[in-house]
Amino acid sequence: MENTSSRAMPGAALPAAYMTAETSSFIDFLRVQAPHLLPGTSGLGIEEPVRVRNAADLAQQPPHGTTIVAITFKGGVLIAGDRRATSGNLISHRNMDKVVVTDSYSAVGIAGTAGLALEMVRVYQVELSHYEKIEGVPLSLDGKTNKLAALVRGNLDGAMAGLAVLPLFVGFDVDAPDPDTAGRIVSFDVVGGRYEERAGFHGVGSGSLFARSALKKLWDPDSDKDTAIHNAVEALYDAADDDSATGGPDLARKIYPSIVTITAAEGAVPVPEEEAAAVAEAVVAERTSQPRG
Repeated sequence: MENTSSRAMPGAALPAAYMTAETSSFIDFLRVQAPHLLPGTSGLGIEEPVRVRNAADLAQQPPHGTTIVAITFKGGVLIAGDRRATSGNLISHRNMDKVVVTDSYSAVGIAGTAGLALEMVRVYQVELSHYEKIEGVPLSLDGKTNKLAALVRGNLDGAMAGLAVLPLFVGFDVDAPDPDTAGRIVSFDVVGGRYEERAGFHGVGSGSLFARSALKKLWDPDSDKDTAIHNAVEALYDAADDDSATGGPDLARKIYPSIVTITAAEGAVPVPEEEAAAVAEAVVAERTSQPRG
């Protein structure tokens, strides 16, 4: 019989633990009170890596999302992602949002197993909000990335079974002495290792090799926000040009990259779709007149 001692029955008062502030970590609270709600693969019956045995299995593969890029610019940082999700060689979704604002000065882009990644980001958003409500102050930027690293580490069983999740974190360090260089980019590996990217740009996902190669030539530490947005869309265009899992701007369906910028004045804000559309259309027009670069 299932133990319901830590769960509130319909019409009953919440358990006392729900009304106390014993920890500022929402994840630690879940681990004690409702561990079945933690992201991961525990209890899902995954015992071996997900393998494709025949063509019919392709449609049964969980959707994967790619590609995400991040760029610092003078006074801020941005993160952008294409909109395609694939199941094997099939396009499972054309307009998936892979870039999520996680608090006032941070955002996360997701690559890997889409369902697990979205669940992880939702828990991460609650974790940051819970900490701020309990402690009265937001987490430091290092604290935010450490929390996300712990969530990635919690999915280790899934990663070993072929259901890896690789987030890319961007944040604005409000405590940095120079706001012009306060944008931060942090990447992770499947075991929860965290790495601050000092180059000023980074990318994850199957198309990231091509996107990073483009950004090596496009990135300028003194660029403004508009130039950085243009460079991000151009890098995603290059990724889509060489990686079938990455979706380029779809002018016919009006599907454009998802972009979030973070600055001291505005915080983390999504770029409006009409602005992303204008940039994407400009990049496509440039490549139409000069298709080789």
